[in-house]
Amino acid sequence: MTNDAVVSYGDRVAQLAIADPTSPVLRVVAIDGTETVVTWPELHRRSTQIARAISARGAGPGTRIAVGLRNSPEFVMCVLAAWKLGMTPVPVRWDLPDWERGRVLEVIDGAIAVGADDLPWLRATTDDDDMPLPSAISPQTNGICSSGSTGAVKVILMDKPGVFDDTVGMPFAASWEPVARPQIVLVMAPMYHTNGFATLFSLLAGDHLVVLEKFDAARIVDVIETHRVTTFTATTTMLQRIADLPNIDQRDLSSVVWILQGAAVIAPSLVRRWIDLLGAERVFQSYGMTEGIGLCAIRGDEWLEHPGSVGRGYRGTELRILDPDGNELPPGETGEIYMKSPASGMFQYLGGAPLPPRTVDGFSTGGDVGWLEPDSFLHIVDRRVDMIITGGANVFPAEVETALIDHPGIADVVVIGLKDPEWGRRVHAVIEPADPASPPTVDDVRAYAKTRLAAYKVPKTVEFVDAIPRSEATKVSRAALIDARGG
Repeated sequence: MTNDAVVSYGDRVAQLAIADPTSPVLRVVAIDGTETVVTWPELHRRSTQIARAISARGAGPGTRIAVGLRNSPEFVMCVLAAWKLGMTPVPVRWDLPDWERGRVLEVIDGAIAVGADDLPWLRATTDDDDMPLPSAISPQTNGICSSGSTGAVKVILMDKPGVFDDTVGMPFAASWEPVARPQIVLVMAPMYHTNGFATLFSLLAGDHLVVLEKFDAARIVDVIETHRVTTFTATTTMLQRIADLPNIDQRDLSSVVWILQGAAVIAPSLVRRWIDLLGAERVFQSYGMTEGIGLCAIRGDEWLEHPGSVGRGYRGTELRILDPDGNELPPGETGEIYMKSPASGMFQYLGGAPLPPRTVDGFSTGGDVGWLEPDSFLHIVDRRVDMIITGGANVFPAEVETALIDHPGIADVVVIGLKDPEWGRRVHAVIEPADPASPPTVDDVRAYAKTRLAAYKVPKTVEFVDAIPRSEATKVSRAALIDARGG
């Protein structure tokens, strides 16, 4: 469409309710397999009712709303309601411990927070006033929760107003060849994650979503066959679990036009497995940051010519590899990855987190290390020195150590990431017990961690040592600990 007049995201919902009154545009598959199907008129009506209820609680244009719900129709309706009010929606993990959730909400500083306890209230609005609301534009499209280098709360705001145009929801694969619309987009990731949330822009562009309440590899294949899914984005762990299904080679994946893998380094064997399942021209990989400082991408046929690469600069992204002094390194030499894109600078942080390091000419880095081929195909060496990427999620050792050190049976602890065939890397705790003769059990340590950390941060394995090998300055070499345990 052409934009002679500004169309807010809320106005776009109203347009779609008229243009597409009958299609099942949102299908949510519950954990038990039951499905809820929603059309655009229902999404329009219900998001208007929820917007009015939110407004009655004091929220309004220019404010933020924290949406701490599982993948559900209500999650989508709350986000659409926020856009109709000119608010900025910030999705929040629904399963955070109370103390951690409180810390996140404090940083978001929203006018209202919606969580699982609010579902009865949200569902009770079905008979409320659904008269159209005044048009409003969100000052920032949305926020995404992340973490700083020490695990401190960081909320990234997309500093772009909620205005619809032809670039919103553009298929990733469309940069290679045309993609038929509407797409049937499978959402297997939690929608508080940037990849899951991004599918709402596909929805606004007219695509249809099939949303899983919770990841389930076997059910995903059933859903692909039943609803003729055309695309999905997945982490390495998700792709591994699907590929490991015993009968995957006999299943019908013919509807899938393209898939996208991101969020972690992926084993070449797994890339080849998916190329065998779908064909090289249907498999895409990306590398980038939530902040939008840049993006690289590669298609399967290109990957076969550049195995191990995450691609070249995508949609205007420029790349540099710099040494610690800021000097540009030649192809083949390893250094810190710096990127610059047209989207650079279109974000801001809440919570006082420092902005990424930036050169005088506008290149930024997330601290990752890699190298370039002569023709600018990028290879990642390590996502960060200490950060653990487990199942596509980022875990910072300092946060886990801080949670564990208060255990009365623990005198000292170091957390590292170890190679793992399922998770990529698993969170592993090396513990010096307070009483070597009576150390805590592994189950006790993990149970304690579960009371203080989100589930994905809890150590999957624990070992006990006589003493943590620290220097006189109390520093420890994580790399040495990792090497001693096989990498």
